[in-house]
Amino acid sequence: MKFTHLLLAGTMVSGAALSGIAVAEEVVENPVTEQGMVKITWQDPKSFRDVKAASDIQSRYEARTFETLTKNLNKEAGKILKPEQKLEMIVTDLDLAGDVRPTFGATMNDIRVIQDIYPPRITFSYSILEGDKVVMVGDEKLTDLGFMHTVGRMNDKPLRFEDKLLADWMKKTVKPKL
Repeated sequence: MKFTHLLLAGTMVSGAALSGIAVAEEVVENPVTEQGMVKITWQDPKSFRDVKAASDIQSRYEARTFETLTKNLNKEAGKILKPEQKLEMIVTDLDLAGDVRPTFGATMNDIRVIQDIYPPRITFSYSILEGDKVVMVGDEKLTDLGFMHTVGRMNDKPLRFEDKLLADWMKKTVKPKL
């Protein structure tokens, strides 16, 4: 009789623990990241071409990736935009440089293989606002096919290829029109 109660209690505790994990892993449908003068809405990240985590929990990796890209784009925007201007973007697709491959053997984690055939890509619409006034608007589909040759090999920052792609866009497209 006591064994049955212990078994039932153990099942209930493990069920509660599993349901707690499911709640902790809930993902925001369209996350929004905002840093300084940059606000990005990540529209339906589940449909993005490649934002796969190699050795982390997927939702945590996505959140960190989106926050990092927003923070780094804000640094670049601060150099180009006027203090009263704001860049708002809606990202509809993201493909990080490289490809995630499974490993067999020593580790259970996957690895991201960076090769020329897996360039970074990002598709988004944007608007630059000055107060309530729209200064500039557009749609972009960016790809850097020469990404392996344009970022120094000594640069080991995460998302360096994607950061450069967005920084180049700011310098070549946004800056001349403002």
